[in-house]
Amino acid sequence: MKRLKKKKQNAALGECRNESVTKEQDCGRKQKLAEIHRALISDPVDVEALRRAAAGKGGLLTDEVRRKVWPKLLNINVYKLPRKPGRDVRKNHKDYNQVVLDVRRSMRRFPQGMPATERGVLQEQLIDIILEVLQRNPRLYYYQGYHDVAVSLLLVVGERMAIAVLDTLSRFHLRDFMDPTMDSTKHILNYLMPILEQVDPELHDFMIRAEVGTIFALSWLITWFGHVLSEFKHTLRLYDFFLASHPLMPIYLAATIVLRRETEVKQTECDMAMVHHLLSRIPQDLPYELLIGHAQDLFEQYPPSLLARRAALQSHKSLSISTFPAFQLSTLHQRPDSVLQRLTRSHGAAASRHGLEAALSRGQLWGKGNRLVKMAVWGLSATLGAAVFTVAQTAMDWGPEVLLQLF
Repeated sequence: MKRLKKKKQNAALGECRNESVTKEQDCGRKQKLAEIHRALISDPVDVEALRRAAAGKGGLLTDEVRRKVWPKLLNINVYKLPRKPGRDVRKNHKDYNQVVLDVRRSMRRFPQGMPATERGVLQEQLIDIILEVLQRNPRLYYYQGYHDVAVSLLLVVGERMAIAVLDTLSRFHLRDFMDPTMDSTKHILNYLMPILEQVDPELHDFMIRAEVGTIFALSWLITWFGHVLSEFKHTLRLYDFFLASHPLMPIYLAATIVLRRETEVKQTECDMAMVHHLLSRIPQDLPYELLIGHAQDLFEQYPPSLLARRAALQSHKSLSISTFPAFQLSTLHQRPDSVLQRLTRSHGAAASRHGLEAALSRGQLWGKGNRLVKMAVWGLSATLGAAVFTVAQTAMDWGPEVLLQLF
C-alpha cells in the first residue's frame, strides 16, 4: 500500500512539474507574440526586435506571424506585391525544362496526405514563381536546389508574396549561388574549414588528412537545409533564423553540426569516401535551438572578416557579403502595415481622382463644365478610395443621375 501511495505521489508531482513547464512555455510564447506585435506596429517598424525574435528561441512560432514578419525582415511592402505571372511566356525561358523537372521531383516537400490535385496546383505555382523571379533578374542563373527554397516560401506565404520574398533573397542572401559558375558558391563553402580550425584544430586536421573537402555541405547551404530535413517545422525554424541573419550564417550552422559530430567523425576511418558518407547524412534529431545559439556565438567570435584574413579568402568578392550592410540598413526605415495600407489607399484614390479629372477636362463626361458631377466624383474618390473608380465608370455609362444617386 505504501509503495502504491508513493507511486501516486510521484506521478502527481510529475504532472505538477509538467503542468508548470507547460504554463511557463505558454507564458513565454504569449510574451514573445506581444513583443513581435509591438515591433510590427512601431513607426518605424522595430526591425531589430523582429530579428531578435526570429533568431531567438522558437523563432517566429507560427506561419501567421511569419507572413507578417518575413516581409519586414526583407523590406517588402505587402501592399505592393507583384502581380501573378502570366503563363503564356514562361515556356520561352531557357531554364523552363529544368525547373519543371526539379519541381516534378519535389513531391516529398509537400505535406503528407495532400490531395494530388492540390499539390499539382501548388507545383504549377512553384514553376511560375521561379520563372517570374528569373525573368525579373536576367543576370541571375537558376541552380538545382533553388526550388527547395521557393517551395518553402510558397507553402508559408502564398504565390504573390513568395515571388517578392524569393526575388529579394535572390538578389542578396542567395546571390552568390546564382552566378553562371560555381566559383562564388565554392568561396562560401570555403569558410567552413577555417571555422572548424578555430574551434577544434584536431577535427580540422583529421578532415584535411581525409581530404573530404566541403562538398558534403553543398545542399545544406544552397537550400538553407530545406532539401535535407524531413520535418518542415525544422526547415521553417532555420528559415526564420537565416532571414534575420548575415548571408553566411548557414555556413556557421553547418560548422556547428560538424562540430557536434566530432566523436563520430574521429572514430570513422580517415578516408575521403567514409567521412563524406558520414557527414552528408544529416541527423534528423538535431537540437536546433542549441545549434542556432552556438552558430550565433561562433559568428560573434569568428566573424567573416576575421576568417577571410586568416584563410586568405579576401581575393574573391562575394556579392552577398558586400551588399548585405546596405541591405540591412534599408530595412530600418519601414512603416507599419497599417500606415502602408492607408498610404496605398490614398494613392489609389488620388490616381482614380486624377484619371476622372483628366476625362472631365477633356469633355468626355457628359459635357464640359458640369461642376456638380466633378464635385460628386471628387467626393466619391476621396471617401471610398480606388475601388470607387469602377463604380463611377459604370455609372458614367448610364448618366449623371445614376452617379448622384450613389450619395
